Amino acid sequence: MTTTVDEFDSSLALTATGMLREFNQAGVLVAADVHVATRLTTMLGESDESVALACALVVRAVRAGSVCLDLTEVRDEVGEDGDDLTWPDPEEWLAAIASSPLLAVPQPLRLEGSRLYFDRYWREEEQVELDLRRRSGQASPVIADEDALRAGLNRLFSGTSYDEQRTAAETAARQWTTVLTGGPGTGKTTTVAGLLALLAEQAEVAGERRPWIALTAPTGKAAARLEEAVRDEMSHRLSEQDTERLGDFHARTLHMLLGRRPDSSTRFRHHRDNRLPHDIVVVDETSMVSLTMMARLLEAVRPDARLVLVGDPDQLASIEAGAVLADLVDGLVAGGHGKAAELRTSHRFGSEIGDLALAVREDRPDDVLDLLRSGNDRVTFVEDDDPRETLRSALLPDALAIRAAAEAGDADAALRALERHRLLCAHRDGPWGVTHWNRTVERWITEETEDPLWDTWYVGRPVLVTANDYGLGIYNGDVGVTVRRPDGSLRVCIDSSRGRLDFSPGRLGNVETLHAMTIHKAQGSQATEVTVLLPTEDSRLLTRELFYTAITRAQDRVRVVGTEPAVRFALQRRALRATGLRQRLTTSRTCSTGSP
Repeated sequence: MTTTVDEFDSSLALTATGMLREFNQAGVLVAADVHVATRLTTMLGESDESVALACALVVRAVRAGSVCLDLTEVRDEVGEDGDDLTWPDPEEWLAAIASSPLLAVPQPLRLEGSRLYFDRYWREEEQVELDLRRRSGQASPVIADEDALRAGLNRLFSGTSYDEQRTAAETAARQWTTVLTGGPGTGKTTTVAGLLALLAEQAEVAGERRPWIALTAPTGKAAARLEEAVRDEMSHRLSEQDTERLGDFHARTLHMLLGRRPDSSTRFRHHRDNRLPHDIVVVDETSMVSLTMMARLLEAVRPDARLVLVGDPDQLASIEAGAVLADLVDGLVAGGHGKAAELRTSHRFGSEIGDLALAVREDRPDDVLDLLRSGNDRVTFVEDDDPRETLRSALLPDALAIRAAAEAGDADAALRALERHRLLCAHRDGPWGVTHWNRTVERWITEETEDPLWDTWYVGRPVLVTANDYGLGIYNGDVGVTVRRPDGSLRVCIDSSRGRLDFSPGRLGNVETLHAMTIHKAQGSQATEVTVLLPTEDSRLLTRELFYTAITRAQDRVRVVGTEPAVRFALQRRALRATGLRQRLTTSRTCSTGSP
């Protein structure tokens, strides 16, 4: 029996041989994995094909978000795709890699136990570990007035309903580095606002200047939401005196805070020799922060500045390599480097969405399905073989409302309508992907309005910014709408972290239509109502973290479109990433093979 190879298949490396060819044709490796491995082994004179395979599998691991490759677990991780492949003997494989010139100085690879890294990620992981150890090894922050601290805690978090927030704020006030975790609506922002007021009061009692505060998040949208939420908490919960102590502040993206450099995408103006001037740095949506960005942040924060990392470890991790927040939640505490503050009680959702989110987190599939099928207006499960008509009735009214406001030149109304509903997809392509459903909604608009929407920049087109544009002042995650001006011209009004901006459509490059968006891109944002399109159970993206992230984007209502097998499969599959940070933080340091 012969296998026909499609020479036009971009995933195949047609010149590959041996193990690389076998694993490539089985779909375990793609062409890029093979080419990197072939190039490195050729340059350094490595002839062992098992080492080349390990190198290619490291590329594959990083591409999937892992920091390293655990050689003892990779066969199980590959799953049934690797059942018929010839795998190296584990002990012989480790021995071959350990003696390989790929680990000689200067080495492209590092081996630590059974974990194989690219040198860059090994160094970043080591740096994050050492910086956290140094921060935890310092004497604890001085509390200027214990009585004032206790009084402030009781004033800012009065009543038993704020017990969790009060405890978390006190924990953060007494240490340099705090990981503050909790699901949506558990009061993370309430805790942050109260903590800032407490620290400002302590500075005043000690006769020091007002603390310089940095609020930051990975995306522009998340940064804008953080600033808005903190200001809202200040206006409703903080006294005028507390607010005056804090002064003015603005949230920025991590890239903006660290100071971008035109010559590098991974290095910034602020670093170990040019620290950030801030006394308090609060990072929201830390689950979205990659290992590389955490390394750059830790080397830039002053040792005597408080660092508060806020996030939900049950959400999807960064699209880049690393699972930093999840590693820190376990590693900091178990390694004795600080206390994590966890908020458990949700106050935002009605009980239906909150109960659903908790059941997903705790892997209770029967309860999840019962809640989805409960018939409640706040939680809906669409199990139709063809859900298009249901989705049309759910999505089209808001799309037409955006269009009507945009035709009238009312940017505020158009942006408000845009925030009412989000259609979230796991994939970009395919029948359950963003591209297909963006076009489907546009076709529905055409059928309803008899406007064929010939131009890409049609009136009422909702858009999502997909890359930072420092020249224009717009950032990844910002959203906007194309609006018609009274003179007939079109302008794109964007709700950015710097406020309302508008541009000629021709000035915008990195944007995409926002009738639908991926669940990954939805992190850091919310909508009044959310519709979640679950892919079939054979999707590699279908995980518990994906499902949890999607449903917790909803403020009032969530609609899940899918099947019972897809729901059950999502809950049983975890989006696990191979990293060594957790182990580094929980054990004493050891030298890796080839380390200087």
